Amino acid sequence: MILEHMKKIILSILIWVIGSILVIILYFAMLLFTALLYPFDKKRTIAHMQCFWWSDAVIALNHYWKLEVSGISNIDKNRTYIIIANHQSLADIVLAYQIKMQFKWVAKKNLFKIPFVGWSMSLAKHIKLERGNFGSIKKVYREAARWLRSGVSVLFFPEGTRSETTEMGDFRNGAFKLAIKERVPILPIVFKGTNTAIPRGSWIFTTKTSAKLKILPAIETANYQPSDFTKLMDLARSVLEKE
Repeated sequence: MILEHMKKIILSILIWVIGSILVIILYFAMLLFTALLYPFDKKRTIAHMQCFWWSDAVIALNHYWKLEVSGISNIDKNRTYIIIANHQSLADIVLAYQIKMQFKWVAKKNLFKIPFVGWSMSLAKHIKLERGNFGSIKKVYREAARWLRSGVSVLFFPEGTRSETTEMGDFRNGAFKLAIKERVPILPIVFKGTNTAIPRGSWIFTTKTSAKLKILPAIETANYQPSDFTKLMDLARSVLEKE
């Protein structure tokens, strides 16, 4: 029992140390491509693509993670989406890059202050949200609309924060109002099993996680009126809950 516990401690240390090194390498790779391509890549497409290999590396590194990805064929690379996903863990951030498409996150402003992680988010031009600040919320939707109009998808966690259980929290309606206004489809993504992927209240990995990421068929919004946002939100939630 003691040897098994020591093994978990050593393995956890390696995961965190190598994971931290990968984040630092990611930041400098993004910084390099941003500097080299600054006049030609205003959308930070190449910088964003660095997160694909980073996601692959982090998942391969963690002995406790096993990931199954399905539904990739539901993504049309020629279309722009509002992507919505349930949110169970910080591991969702790593796993989401497995969809291998261009998007901008809507993320809490304080995350952008985290060394290397937040700096990478800034380089990729993700969208900052200051909670409780109505002016910031309006700015988020204006910025999201600009990205959508330029052909870049935007990813929202409509629950607003991580769920404390496997049950989804209440949805916020902003993403659905925006989808109708901008006439872009909703692309639902479901995370399953990620709630145990990162230890809570400890840094030691003890539980093996079999996580699933499933991309569902897009929900078209062309026939929705602005007043139908609740109907669209309820439909999207029901689609996620069925999985």
